[in-house]
Amino acid sequence: MRSEQEANRAIELYSDTVRRLCIVHLKNHADAEDIFQIVFLKYIQSSVVFEGDEHEKAWFIRVTINACKDLLKSFWRSRTVAIEDLMDQPASIDAESREVLEAVLSLPTKYRQVVYLHYYEGYTAPQIGKILGRNVNTVYTLLTRSKKLLKDRLGGDSDA
Repeated sequence: MRSEQEANRAIELYSDTVRRLCIVHLKNHADAEDIFQIVFLKYIQSSVVFEGDEHEKAWFIRVTINACKDLLKSFWRSRTVAIEDLMDQPASIDAESREVLEAVLSLPTKYRQVVYLHYYEGYTAPQIGKILGRNVNTVYTLLTRSKKLLKDRLGGDSDA
């Protein structure tokens, strides 16, 4: 079990990443908050020794994605309808960014994950491959296909 100082440090460092991943996967703020609590509870209870900050961050991303998948597969979730929609978020996002976010969120999960990790978190394809347990070439393929899908949805020039 980890100390209160370790937990506070982890929350300070990774809370934004975990929250954003939850929103991208669940598209529901209430569920995102539930998973946020679960992820940090798992961290406090875990005895994993991390090799460094990147290993720790990758652990948080993997645990968050798995917790989101578990919630989405749950019996309760499959029998309910979400009250809140991600598009009801505050209007602090400009129209262009909102359009891009909507397009990214409309992608199938396998594309949405790699786009988020690459463009929003700044991971390289080899790092994404390790985090998601996929071949590096698969990650490159998913990125290429997702760019094409986004270009088709957003309408862009051929150099994108």
